Parts: sequence; C-alpha cells; structure tokens
Amino acid sequence: MTDLDATIDRLVRQIPDWPEPGVTFRDITPLLADAEALAAVVDGLVDLAEGFGPVDAVLGIEARGFIFGPAIALRIGAGFVPVRKPGKLPSASHSTSYDLEYGSASLHMHLDAIVSGSRVLVVDDILATGGTMAAATDLVTQAGGVVAGNLVLIEISELGGAERLAPTGCAALRTY
Repeated sequence: MTDLDATIDRLVRQIPDWPEPGVTFRDITPLLADAEALAAVVDGLVDLAEGFGPVDAVLGIEARGFIFGPAIALRIGAGFVPVRKPGKLPSASHSTSYDLEYGSASLHMHLDAIVSGSRVLVVDDILATGGTMAAATDLVTQAGGVVAGNLVLIEISELGGAERLAPTGCAALRTY
C-alpha cells in the first residue's frame, strides 16, 4: 500500500445502505476538504492521465467528475467537456440513457462539445458497475470522438465496471 492509498483509505468515508439498502456510498468530501490530500490525488490522476497519450478533451461526468476533470485538463493541456444530467444544458445536446446499480438515468453533452476525431479522456470519481462511464463513452462516440481512456479516483473491482468498458478499460488511483 502506498502513502496515497493510505490517504484515500483514511479520507474517503464509506456510508452503508445509502442511497438505498445494499449500496455503500463512497463519500469523497473529507478528501476534498484536505488541501494536501487533494493535491496529491490530482497529481496521481494527472500521472495516470499522461499514460493515455495526448488527448484533446477531458470529459467530466456530473457532478464529481467536474471536480477532477478541469484540474486534469489544465495540467495535460486539454479542454474540458462537462457531461450533465437532463435539463442542465442550454443548447442542443447528444443524450443517452443507462442503468445504475440502483435505478436508471440519462446523460447529455452539447452537440458541439467534441470535434469529430478528437481523443477524449473520460473522468469520474468512482467506477462501480461501469454504467455511467459506458454512457459517457456512448456520448463521445455519438459526437465522432474516440475514448482514449477512462480514469477514476476509485474502482470497486468486484462490481465489474472495468470489464464493461473493454477494450479501453479504466485506470484507477485506488482499487478495492
């Protein structure tokens, strides 16, 4: 275990049976409140992001992908693309629906957010079943982009999300 693993373990709180029985929510807010830990996490995510080669855009999934995505984008010299929940974007958008471990949802991205042929890095905080990141991949594909990689702070490996994202897979700073 690295020092960064220990920091993540210490500062990411597990909330059992939330938002419903059987689901364990990973609360990253204590980590975000610790400036030194947040800087170390962003550094670690940037190191992983650089392993995907050059990317034109970093796509962040609402809401917690908005925290890490812009920081990574700035550090690797890419633009940032927000992917939002329904009713949050003011212009015409691509959309896709998907299943979560405890329901269903949809994501939207402006039609002009990604230039066709762009290499895109998809960023979120947690990879569980992979439904949300697979939906983001669908949006990138609808726009004519290519997913260069998927990147998360934490992967919960027993839920099989990385396999769902094959062949691209997903890099995680911390895996459980």
